[in-house]
Amino acid sequence: MAKGYWVARVDVHNDDGYKPYAAANLAIFKKFGGRYVVRGGKFTAPEGQSRSRNVVIEFDSYEKALACYQSPEYQANIKVRQPHSLAELIIIEGYDGPQP
Repeated sequence: MAKGYWVARVDVHNDDGYKPYAAANLAIFKKFGGRYVVRGGKFTAPEGQSRSRNVVIEFDSYEKALACYQSPEYQANIKVRQPHSLAELIIIEGYDGPQP
C-alpha cells in the first residue's frame, strides 16, 4: 500500500505565536503514525515561488494522512497556527509503482 504525505509550505510571521502549534503537532502526528521526513532545513527553489519553511510528513497510508488532518485535535490546532503564519498544505498519496 502506498504511503500518504503532507507537503506543507509555510511563512511564519510570529515565531512565538507559532511555537505552541508546532509543539502540539508532535502528539497529534504520533497518534496517527506520522513522522517528519522534512522539517525546515536548507533548500533551493530553482523554480516558482517558495515559502520560508517546508515540511513533509509521512503516514502509513493516504487514509491515515487524511484522518490526521480531519481529526478534532488537528482542526483545533489549525486555529492556533493561522494568526501567526500563512500556509499551503496538500495531502497526497505516495507512489508505489516501478522505479527507474
